[in-house]
Amino acid sequence: MKRSDKIAVIEQLTKEINSYSHYYLADISNLNAEVTTELRRLCNKREVKLVVVKNTILRKALENSEKNSEELYDVLVNNTSILFSNSGNVPAKLIKEFSKINKKPVLKAAYVEQCIYVGANQLEALINVKSKEELLGGIIATLQSPMKNVVSALQSGGQTISGVLKTLEARKA
Repeated sequence: MKRSDKIAVIEQLTKEINSYSHYYLADISNLNAEVTTELRRLCNKREVKLVVVKNTILRKALENSEKNSEELYDVLVNNTSILFSNSGNVPAKLIKEFSKINKKPVLKAAYVEQCIYVGANQLEALINVKSKEELLGGIIATLQSPMKNVVSALQSGGQTISGVLKTLEARKA
């Protein structure tokens, strides 16, 4: 590959890293073409972009990116693929599901919610990571619950008072 081509690939990869909120580094080596195609299809269905890159090019792109990814440099050995996603836990679920059958991909590291996770042992933690939208939804639901109870109590109390007043009015007549 010519130097100018490498620079163009690094620039494109840097743009991808900056544009996605989350990315995972995984090892998909030793997968045959058929299984790799199956993995790519699954990634496309779940809106995950899978890119196979050379470690040196990926390191340069990480160095050039706006994100602090220095902790990831140590995992850039052997074969590395990068999975880009705008959802923090979707690639983790995909890796777990796909590796049950094929033993690959193996998680090397991940950049999720501005935190870095290193090692395959972090996969379960990544599966349980909630996105900012999910957390906000949970907080809103928690805040709404007491309000709904109060409104419901007031409405039922209002009906009770209305019933008592109607009864008293009927007695006067």
